Amino acid sequence: MTERNENNEQIASSNLMADPGVPVQQQEFTPAKKAVADDEVKKVHFAGFWMRFWAYLADLLVIGSLNRILIHPIFKFYEGTDDLWFSAEGFLTGVVFFLYFVLMTKFLNQTLGKMIFGLKVVALKDEKKNISWGTILFRELIGRYISKVTWIGYLLAGLLPKKQALHDVFADTGVVLIRR
Repeated sequence: MTERNENNEQIASSNLMADPGVPVQQQEFTPAKKAVADDEVKKVHFAGFWMRFWAYLADLLVIGSLNRILIHPIFKFYEGTDDLWFSAEGFLTGVVFFLYFVLMTKFLNQTLGKMIFGLKVVALKDEKKNISWGTILFRELIGRYISKVTWIGYLLAGLLPKKQALHDVFADTGVVLIRR
């Protein structure tokens, strides 16, 4: 506890109990901003369902554009009777989809859609800057496939306290806002 003297200077309350004839010694107080470095205390804001939804739509536009530029011209003149789900074209567009998410998340911790909306993928357990390959592959390949198939996996981002989708829960990752 601190008190102020007649000169409006802070003094420790333990000094108030001192003998009245003895001068009070001033103690230096460190302001809270200087006592705690900026790197030590950070308030994290997890990205909610709607921010992630709009970022995902932007990513789908990017992936669709990549597929139109890279994959579809190869098969333009191919008149096969393959069903789209089991065709070579369908397989390659799926590869582009997963490579986009895996490589962008591994090397930049965010996709282009997340960059637009100021979001970033972070590991909740590890304090490392980059997420491990195992975590990324599990999150983007297995976890995202399960979330995509069930659709409820994406809706969890609006319900859980850390706003994690199912693939985030599996990989112990989260999506945070990096700008406000």
